[in-house]
Amino acid sequence: MSYAVKDLSLSLEGKRKIDWAEAHMPVLHSLKLKYEKTKPLEDIRVGGCLHVTKETGVLIRALKAAGAVISWSGCNPLSTQDDVSASLAVDEKISIYAKRGVSKEEYYDHIHSVIRNDPNISIDDGADLTVEMHNRIDQLSNLYGGTEETTTGVLRIRAMEKSGKLLFPIIAVNDAETKHDFDNVYGTGQSALDGIIRATNILISGKNVVVAGYGHVGKGIAKRASGLGGNIIVTEVDPISALKAKLDGYSVTTMNEAVKLGDVFITTTGCKDVITLNHIKNMRNGAILANAGHFNVEISVDNLDKTCSKKEPINQHTMGYELDNGNKVYVIGEGRLVNLAAAEGHPSEVMDMSFANQFLSVLRLLKEGKSMNNVVYDISRSQDQDIALAKLNSMGILIDVLSNEQRIYLGGFGEGT
Repeated sequence: MSYAVKDLSLSLEGKRKIDWAEAHMPVLHSLKLKYEKTKPLEDIRVGGCLHVTKETGVLIRALKAAGAVISWSGCNPLSTQDDVSASLAVDEKISIYAKRGVSKEEYYDHIHSVIRNDPNISIDDGADLTVEMHNRIDQLSNLYGGTEETTTGVLRIRAMEKSGKLLFPIIAVNDAETKHDFDNVYGTGQSALDGIIRATNILISGKNVVVAGYGHVGKGIAKRASGLGGNIIVTEVDPISALKAKLDGYSVTTMNEAVKLGDVFITTTGCKDVITLNHIKNMRNGAILANAGHFNVEISVDNLDKTCSKKEPINQHTMGYELDNGNKVYVIGEGRLVNLAAAEGHPSEVMDMSFANQFLSVLRLLKEGKSMNNVVYDISRSQDQDIALAKLNSMGILIDVLSNEQRIYLGGFGEGT
């Protein structure tokens, strides 16, 4: 065991947070109780690069209970919760390399520390670990495969597959319905607004809220901001997504037009240069900018830093910039993931399903990884449904079951009018 954490004395506070999250993650907890008896992951080295939050702590506990030997790093410089990181070192005795506010050099050094522990199975969020493992593939002795948690990472890994550069199988956990239809929509929808409100304490009601991108994340944020009384303006590059936004009751326009109207801007696209310096120069005085995409490339913060006439922090999470025209704009969390930079990330209840998928995917890789091709695999429909049913059961909700006659009808074609 080795570690790089900010302050080990924070471990008790971190443990209390993980305990709280575990009490709200019944599906994952039930998997922990099931597999701690048989320990199918005994001596299997699992290397993770994923936001170090209390919910991640619950996943790590479950993997450890199943026998895994774990090494872990953060997947974003501002998403690590230092008290949770300390608890994972002190209480769970895992090799953890994660601090909040690390430099880019430290960030990659932590990922390389995970690789030096020679993982058999990787768990990634954003594909930084996956890419670095490919760059150091000769250092890995017995690799089964890996998983990917988020949309940005899946896009990167599918590009690797398409180019013939993917060297081991990856399970796209993000693409499971019990992940993206809940984590991305309800999780990010709530936690992104939570981060913005914590960082600014603004009243959303009456504000023009510009949501860049209308995928799962954008839909969730638009719905939550609308529920708080915001006037939603959506920008999109995909005509189908733009049409959905319009028929959902929102205004749709270009970013060039939206910058003249918006009070709050939230990027959700996973693409770079969504809000450029030229966009920022045309914004109204007092505009607030936040990003809910994985990487800090959606808002041109670097160019803003270089060209602003004045820059000063408003609080721990918000930086104020004065432009040459005298207007001011405010950027939350350096343009990094606002729900983790300025808040605590997704609620435990939705991460319960996401991380149950991660846990089961690790077991699948242990069983099948050596015979799998070097491609991106989806979660099986049956696993998705089992997790959803387990979640419903934990909530005390019953649903109907098809009769044999109904199954025959749905599986046939003979019966008509």
